[in-house]
Amino acid sequence: MLANLTKLVTDVDGAWGAAIGGLDGLLVEGYTPTATDLNLLVAEHAGLLRAVSSVYTQTVNGGKTREFYVRGEQLSVYLQPINDEFFLLVALDGRSNLGQARLYMREAARNLGGFL
Repeated sequence: MLANLTKLVTDVDGAWGAAIGGLDGLLVEGYTPTATDLNLLVAEHAGLLRAVSSVYTQTVNGGKTREFYVRGEQLSVYLQPINDEFFLLVALDGRSNLGQARLYMREAARNLGGFL
């Protein structure tokens, strides 16, 4: 699992952290070359993903959430569900390539699906 996360951070332009999180908000595995605590990112974004998923599936009949992206002024976070219990998160800076992140995340989520 750590190899998949490391690959995301090194291969995606602007990525500075990657993690596998549970929808319960707990960090399963994470990688960042910075001193950033990925536990907080996973916990906060798990709550957001649960809320968005609930609205899409139950309120607006939009089906399962397939991806989730939040962009701030200096930080973006992209989430890709792995299965019903776990998701993949990548933290991106302002120079990030979202298309590249989406492509690499889809592949990593498929690879990690067999482990979780």
